[in-house]
Amino acid sequence: MNHKFKQKRKLLFFIPIIILFGLTAIVMWLWNAILPNVIHVNTLTYWQAMGVLILSKILFGGFSGCGKGKYAMRKKHFINKMKNMTPEECETFKDAWKDRFKNRNWCQKD
Repeated sequence: MNHKFKQKRKLLFFIPIIILFGLTAIVMWLWNAILPNVIHVNTLTYWQAMGVLILSKILFGGFSGCGKGKYAMRKKHFINKMKNMTPEECETFKDAWKDRFKNRNWCQKD
């Protein structure tokens, strides 16, 4: 039983690495297929594509993974707050949202 757990741990260690190398290949392919013709930039090597991917992670904070980001926490807090509302609080909340968005013409064409 312990041997199977160790195998799963090894596999779980390698999955993010495999995903990184796969995403790097996709970034390199997309960059080299689109950007040189559109905005006249140089093509990327595989390692440059990995650098672009890691740099974008650092700058933009993407790849939060498994819903562990700030958005997931806010959503969970909001859902818990909604579940604990009394019917009167719920009606007040709905009316406030209706008032907030009643003057918006979402589908109106200019």
